[in-house]
Amino acid sequence: MCVGSREYQFNRLLKKLDELIEQGEIKEEVFAQIGKSTYIPKNYKFERFMSVVEFKECQRKAHLVISHGGTGALIGALKLEKQLLAVPRLARYGEHIDDHQTQVAEVLAEEGYLYCVLNMDELLNGINKFERNPIKKRYNKPSKVLSIIQDFMR
Repeated sequence: MCVGSREYQFNRLLKKLDELIEQGEIKEEVFAQIGKSTYIPKNYKFERFMSVVEFKECQRKAHLVISHGGTGALIGALKLEKQLLAVPRLARYGEHIDDHQTQVAEVLAEEGYLYCVLNMDELLNGINKFERNPIKKRYNKPSKVLSIIQDFMR
């Protein structure tokens, strides 16, 4: 799981994942990169921050990647041909300044590249969806989006 490395917490996702593991709903090994979140997971291993090499290696090993809705994280996982569940950060929970991540994730979901969950009560259903219907569509577009965003931020 990836929640990004910016200054925003994503406690809501980390807590829900902990609950699902504690309830026995998730039995697979879970590892998370938790960034600046203040919630400390009890039932799975985590690192706050990782080098790019370590991060990509964890993604390569993963059967399913659960990620915040950051463009770089989503496109990176898709380029590794991972099954991907996007859980965008929401401003109303102090997870970001606005809800732009929902727009990015929803466009990629509509195009058939990933599944998207906005409500934590739907997280388990989103995870289980991959067992019933894995995504077969592969992302092979050039990364113009990342360069445009990076240029804009500079």
